[in-house]
Amino acid sequence: MRAVVQRVKSASVSVNGVTVSSIGSGMLVLLGAAVDDSEKDVCWLVDKVAGLRIFSDSSGKMNLDVSQIDGAILVVSQFTLYGDCRKGKRPSYSSAATAEPARKLCSLFLSTMEKKGIPVKAGVFGEMTQVELVNDGPVTLIIESP
Repeated sequence: MRAVVQRVKSASVSVNGVTVSSIGSGMLVLLGAAVDDSEKDVCWLVDKVAGLRIFSDSSGKMNLDVSQIDGAILVVSQFTLYGDCRKGKRPSYSSAATAEPARKLCSLFLSTMEKKGIPVKAGVFGEMTQVELVNDGPVTLIIESP
């Protein structure tokens, strides 16, 4: 699995102009699943994202994770994270999981993250969405399961 994680002051996702989810301080996670991803990849990525120490402590150092700041996570599925642009001008998505396996992996990511006690919100799987955010820092990381 692949995730683009952004530290945010706020973020929201809309479908057809209607906001379906929003958070205050925390993380926006754009989440993509590959054809060979499994539950093991989901668990690894959840642990990594939940434990990321990207929030400032009282000394101004990035030393706190999202739960330590009482933050939330907004997850937006995005198959285009597996777009391969090495050849030609049109990305190839042959490495991206198809809809149903990707939906299951994204749902598992959400439920596993919720079990950690972190407030999690999500976009709508498979829909064209508009994502708005106030990036904090900016801090943006790309994380990929082994």
